[in-house]
Amino acid sequence: RYNTTPAEFWNSFYNNNQSKFFKDRHWLRIEFAELFEWTTDRKSADVGDVSTGADRADAPLAAHTKCSASLEMPGGAVSEAGMSTAVQSGLPTASDARFRIMEVGCGAGNAVFPLLADVMDPRLFVYACDYSKVAVDVVKASAEYNQHRCAAFVWDLSSTELPPDVEPGSIDIMLMIFVFSALHPSQWAQAVENAYRLLKPGGLLLFRDYGRNDLAQLRFKKSRLLEENLYIRGDGTRVYFFTNDELAEIFGAKFAIEQNAIDRRLLVNRKRELKMYRVWLQAKFRKPISA
Repeated sequence: RYNTTPAEFWNSFYNNNQSKFFKDRHWLRIEFAELFEWTTDRKSADVGDVSTGADRADAPLAAHTKCSASLEMPGGAVSEAGMSTAVQSGLPTASDARFRIMEVGCGAGNAVFPLLADVMDPRLFVYACDYSKVAVDVVKASAEYNQHRCAAFVWDLSSTELPPDVEPGSIDIMLMIFVFSALHPSQWAQAVENAYRLLKPGGLLLFRDYGRNDLAQLRFKKSRLLEENLYIRGDGTRVYFFTNDELAEIFGAKFAIEQNAIDRRLLVNRKRELKMYRVWLQAKFRKPISA
């Protein structure tokens, strides 16, 4: 049942937590500056250091947590269709001057809303999708949701169909933050194909997810192991822990790899006197211009 109806478990998660679990991802300005640097029409708010609330495991502890981090490049592995229903719906089309960003696995909007609040450029349009209908409803119910600048909808990254309101080859930047790990390995190839088809030639995929031997993985009991490196959390949601070599194999056939790094962090919870060693992977994949 974990593999047949995974969205149901995420629906339950968002029913229970709404928009209160994750912290806003202001760290995107530091780690993924490409989301902002395409325009000068944006606010210059001082967001301080990179947030430590980057994923669900840290969120309850963030108020008492200090962080030290290092970003490593393993092995030096860095190298720099017809009319769709988007036309009918009034959403941006490939022929206009918009700059389109699409977040896959948008959750409660903790990346989308900070992005919209910072970038004032009227060319920006953000697509926010999730396979949890409850998560999408949370985004749409927010006072920050503006349908003239953003479209939120339900879509499964591993679907054999592209979202009907997004034209193939129209996305400038795609964002995947702790979302690919929720897929079953058998779904990876289709997910990569979908991302490739949606991005423009030269478009960029920004990726961040769990790394092998992350504290969250080491804490799992054997009874939570579904398949090798794929686990089931207590709430029924799936999580996979990747290596850089796996990412290179999964995305390298379609994309040029501009970054494939390990982000190691020591989080210290002063109140509970805990040290937590986190391992996340951060990558940037570019669709070839010639595609």
